[in-house]
Amino acid sequence: MVNKRVINVGIDLGTSRSVIACDNGVRTYLPSVVGYPKDAVARKLFGKDIVFGDEALKHRMSLEMHRPFDKGMLKIAQDLDENSPEYKRAIEAARALLKRLIEIALEADPGGDGNVLVRGVLGAPALASRKNKKAMLEIARGILDDVMYVSEPFAVAYGLGLLTNAFIVDIGAGTVDLCRMHGTMPTDDDQITTMKAGDYVDQVFYELLTKKYTDANFTVNMVKKFKEENSNISQRGDSIYIELPVKGKPVKHDVTAELRLACKAIVPDIVEGIRKLIASFDPEFQMHLKENVILAGGGSQIVGLKREIEEFMIEKLGYGKVTTVEEPLYAGANGALMLCRDMPDEYWHELKDRAK
Repeated sequence: MVNKRVINVGIDLGTSRSVIACDNGVRTYLPSVVGYPKDAVARKLFGKDIVFGDEALKHRMSLEMHRPFDKGMLKIAQDLDENSPEYKRAIEAARALLKRLIEIALEADPGGDGNVLVRGVLGAPALASRKNKKAMLEIARGILDDVMYVSEPFAVAYGLGLLTNAFIVDIGAGTVDLCRMHGTMPTDDDQITTMKAGDYVDQVFYELLTKKYTDANFTVNMVKKFKEENSNISQRGDSIYIELPVKGKPVKHDVTAELRLACKAIVPDIVEGIRKLIASFDPEFQMHLKENVILAGGGSQIVGLKREIEEFMIEKLGYGKVTTVEEPLYAGANGALMLCRDMPDEYWHELKDRAK
């Protein structure tokens, strides 16, 4: 029997984007959406039964769209009945998305013989429910040969080598996860998850524009794209304009104040989480955490956010030093990959035995 070659992967199945990093050199992402052709005409258009990511978003009028994750977790792990069609379709969409990520990794594999064993570490919100974790492990069964689950901020910290004296703030689309690192695996007491994240900013921005520009016609998806390119809470800089259709004609609208208000909407919960986790920590080591607050995730790119958090920490905690990761999109997947590589074979064997 020929021994299989091991491919390690780190995966961040996010509300907005799903990211994979592999030790065969592949690093990529897909928007976390899955589309199924609505009818025979749509099926002929695509020539396939399932469409992913950007392609699905581009042709969403022809597709039955599914976003398997909400607030950083599987929708099925919340309140869907296990026998309902919605539950089954959510499972199917999540499995398809994960499978597609692995296919992309293997398609670019330089070995190319297919005789591989794929081990993966999946990132999750810091305080994801036990039900959600169990569901994700079930979805990975048959797609990954070996799999483990870790909190996303811990994966970020592991990838950066910040296993102690660090405070991670991972700002995603569905959740903001805060985690203090002090040389051990973080417990629930070391972590806080808030639900006011990127999607919340989108909704606030949309509602503010709806109230201000009653004649304009637009969707949440339109303002989301604009926000991702222009997010800003700084009082400095030029005015910000967006083109929105009015009776079919594109018209420029000033959204400077609305965009800043929307982006700032996530700050109160973030800074209160920082205050709680630092104030409840050993007082001899609180300063170390204050000196090393790291922003990760897509939301970390909001212009002015770093300064806003630092000013809060100075006001409420006496001091604060905030930095941003260099690769916000890949930080979690990179850390999950490193953890996957570092786990000895014996650990994976034990994990598999416990799952039986």
